[in-house]
Amino acid sequence: MKHHPVSLAFDMRAPDLGTPVPDLYAAAVDMARWADEKGLAGLLLMEHHGSDDGYLPQPFTLAGAMAAVTKRIHLMLGAVILPLHDPVDIAEKIAVLDLIAKGRLGVILGAGYVPSEFAMFGKPLADRARLMDEGIEVILRALKGERFEYEGRPIFVRPLPTRDPHQILMVGGGIATAARRAAKFDLGFGPTSGHLVDIYIAECEKLGRKPRRFNRPTPGMPQGIHLCEDAEEGWKVIERHAAHVVTEYAKWSAQAGEASNSPFKGLEDPAKLRASGMFVAWTPDMLIERMRELPNHAGVSLQPLLGGLSPEEGWKSLKLLEETLPRIRELEQEG
Repeated sequence: MKHHPVSLAFDMRAPDLGTPVPDLYAAAVDMARWADEKGLAGLLLMEHHGSDDGYLPQPFTLAGAMAAVTKRIHLMLGAVILPLHDPVDIAEKIAVLDLIAKGRLGVILGAGYVPSEFAMFGKPLADRARLMDEGIEVILRALKGERFEYEGRPIFVRPLPTRDPHQILMVGGGIATAARRAAKFDLGFGPTSGHLVDIYIAECEKLGRKPRRFNRPTPGMPQGIHLCEDAEEGWKVIERHAAHVVTEYAKWSAQAGEASNSPFKGLEDPAKLRASGMFVAWTPDMLIERMRELPNHAGVSLQPLLGGLSPEEGWKSLKLLEETLPRIRELEQEG
């Protein structure tokens, strides 16, 4: 039997071309409640700072609101940019949110890459590897209940989460160092590229431990799916919102000096954006056809508020998803 988890992702971008910010936040919480009622697998919340379009800077806060109106769905924060933050503060936020969610929390820790964010928080970008390693160690020790010193500070975190922090935390990233870091700290791994999973597994074996949870990205799978009754009309609805998202990511990559390797480079051109398949407008039939080809456990993600898309359009997509869920479950039974 196959399993294809369906999740909703929210970055809360609210460009001027889109919906007012308060309306987006109200809709996001309502959509989280709906996703829980319909049996979806997960909610993914992202983090960035100082973005003109209001990219979500506080995923713990929004996740707390979503946890309060849901009962079963898994909450994944990813990636929390650990080097920007005091790890003791992050440990406390994880503990409280996991208690509110009653053990439904996962947190992917990322190293970050945008120079302006590090400048905003007064952190040297060059120190991000050290800050990641030290931060992970502090969080793990704190959430296991230890009393200890860190940089001359007495550390003691209470309350504690419902689970072992090794079950909550994952390391994210797009380089081999991230895979090795996840294995070193006995954490799960959320890579941006599937080949890194093999490095993670090999490193775990070398260290004599079993790999924990990991995600292997499916090549060619969209970052966001918008369901619609007509693919051409659906693309017209999301095109400028998708274009805004890739344009803003491309700016960050350029700022970081990674423009040549950025998957977003050149996608500002609407034709190239659509051809890339990074964001898609699919009919339910198109979704089912694509899901038939997926390996076991490969999931699909919808971004119902993509780039400030109006909640009205987002709900249209989710209603089509609701109608399609029985077909998705039949598909899993066939597998």
